Amino acid sequence: MPLLKIEKLTEGLAGDWPGHLRDWDRTLRAANHPETTRYNYLLAAAQLGRYLGEHSPDPDAEDAAEDPTDVTKAHVEHFQAWVIETRSAATALNKHKGLQQFFKYLVDEDEMDRSPMDRVKQPKTPKKLIPVMRDDDTKKLLDACKGKSFVNLRDEALIRLYYNTGARLSEVGNLLLTDLDMNTESVRFHGKGAKDRRVRFGPKTARALSKYLRARAKRRDVDQVPNLWLAERGAWPLLPNGIKIRLKRLGLAAGIEGVHAHRWRHNFAHEWHRAGGNTGDLMLLLGWTSEDMPRHYGASAAAERAQEIQAQFGIGERV
Repeated sequence: MPLLKIEKLTEGLAGDWPGHLRDWDRTLRAANHPETTRYNYLLAAAQLGRYLGEHSPDPDAEDAAEDPTDVTKAHVEHFQAWVIETRSAATALNKHKGLQQFFKYLVDEDEMDRSPMDRVKQPKTPKKLIPVMRDDDTKKLLDACKGKSFVNLRDEALIRLYYNTGARLSEVGNLLLTDLDMNTESVRFHGKGAKDRRVRFGPKTARALSKYLRARAKRRDVDQVPNLWLAERGAWPLLPNGIKIRLKRLGLAAGIEGVHAHRWRHNFAHEWHRAGGNTGDLMLLLGWTSEDMPRHYGASAAAERAQEIQAQFGIGERV
C-alpha cells in the first residue's frame, strides 16, 4: 500500500491549497524525490493549511487558509509554536524544513515574491543522547525469536541485518529480493537522496537470511511479491512501519524498553569508533554525506570510549 495518497493529505484543505499541493507533488516526483520525503514535505504544508483554518489566532488567517500565497511570517511562527506546544520541538523542526521547501517552490513558480520562511528561525531542539543497543540486549531479542516458524526465522534475519549493517529502518524495510546477493554476502541499500550503496554482512547474518529465504520460498503466491520481507500470513509485504511495531513487541517480550532500528545504527557507529575505524569509511557504509553525523551517532557511548583510551594511555601512572 503506498504511503502517499494526495487526496487523503489534502482532506479538509480549502481554496487553492489542494491544487498547489498536487502541483508541488508532481514537481517533487519529477525531481525523483523518495516517497517518504514527498510525504513529509506535503504533510507539513497540509498541516499548516489546516491549522490556519482551524486554530490560528491571527485575524487575517482566513485568507491564508484559502491561499498559501497569503501566508506570512507571523502565520508560520504561530504554527511553529503550536506544534512545539502540542507535539515537540523536534517535530516543529521537521515541519520547518518541509515548509522551507514548499514556499521555495512557490517562489520558483512565481506565485510569491518572497518566502515567509526567510525570516522564520528554526526551533531549537534539545540534543538527545540515544543509547546504543548493547550486545546483551540484542542477544535477548534473538533469544525471544528462537524457533523454526516462519516468523521466528524472519525476525532473526531482520534483527541480524540491522545489527550487522547499522542500516536505517526504511533501508532494511524496503529491501527487494533483487537487492540481496547471497553469493557475495552483500546487500544494496537505497539510502536518502536516492543514494544507493552496497554493504557486506557477516556469516551469522548470512545463515539467518538463507534460512529465511528458504522459508519464504515455500509461501503461496510469493513470486508475485518483490519485497524481501513478508507478513506473518499470506503473500503480503512487511513494510517499515510494520517492522517498527514488530521490533517494539519483541522488545517488550524480551524485557527491553525502547527497541528501535536506529539504536543498532548508533551501536554500529560506536563499535566502529571503538575499534579505531576510519570516519570516512563509516560515512560510506552508513550512507552519510555530512561529517556531523559520525559525531552524533554513538555520542551516548563517547565517554566510555574516552575512558578506555585514557586507561590505555596510562596518563598519571608513570611515576
